[in-house]
Amino acid sequence: MDRLDAMSILLEAAEAGSLSAAARRLDMPLATVSRKVSELEAHLKTRLFTRSARRLALTDAGRSYVIACKRILEDVDEAERAASGEYSAPKGDLIITAPIVFGRLHVLPVALDFLKAYPEINLRMVQADRVVDLLDDHVDLAVRIGELPDSSLIAARVGSIRLVVCGSPAYFAKRGAPRSPDELSAHDCVTFDGLTFPDAWSFRIGKSDAPIAIRSRLVVNTAEAAIDSAIAGVGVTRVLSYQIASAVHAGALAVVLQEFEPPPWPVSFVHTSQRILPLKLRAFLDFAAPRLKARLSQGAR
Repeated sequence: MDRLDAMSILLEAAEAGSLSAAARRLDMPLATVSRKVSELEAHLKTRLFTRSARRLALTDAGRSYVIACKRILEDVDEAERAASGEYSAPKGDLIITAPIVFGRLHVLPVALDFLKAYPEINLRMVQADRVVDLLDDHVDLAVRIGELPDSSLIAARVGSIRLVVCGSPAYFAKRGAPRSPDELSAHDCVTFDGLTFPDAWSFRIGKSDAPIAIRSRLVVNTAEAAIDSAIAGVGVTRVLSYQIASAVHAGALAVVLQEFEPPPWPVSFVHTSQRILPLKLRAFLDFAAPRLKARLSQGAR
């Protein structure tokens, strides 16, 4: 069995919705199309389709396999073009993932400009505040915040973000701005429960980190709620620098205790490719990395 040929037929059948429609598209006998798909299922020892009188439906295994096949065939096509010296514009489907708020504020604007520059690339952006498995979820590129564990993944740092303490100018005018972490005990605090603890925040004092007791007047489970509450004057809050960049620029929030901040967290592009990168991924890395670096450097000021 020619597996690449069988994969191509499988993709056509999945896109066409039936074996007969795929046979017409491929100008191939229906019996041949049916046999190729059956041989592939026998080789994999699993069903890829559930068949009805009118339409094919992919099984869970079939859905994952079709995604993998599409990427494999794109890689083969790119390798053949590169080997023959033929010019090939980046094209195909690209899947990236990023944290929800960071993705909306920074990655999405860069991705929209990228789509304008590369009309033959289709982009799927998965925003999730969890570590997405690149292999299991068939993701080409991830934007990760924080120190990365040792792994076989390839990482490229594109910037950094800070963990900052901030409050509204009106609040600081009334209560005074803390000049050291110890002074937070005299302040009302708003805690984003997904990022910090409600009874103590850690600060860099000297060369080590030290927990400082605080009093949380309000505990919330989203950064947006913590930021809105701080702008409203409820108290000081602690969030990531990119989350308040626009509010600081507008004068709605002011950052304090900068000299006691922990070391910045790196922001990295992470991907699995250790061999020649697909053109579509190389194009995105070359396009997005300098733009994201510029956005992060502006937000860090």
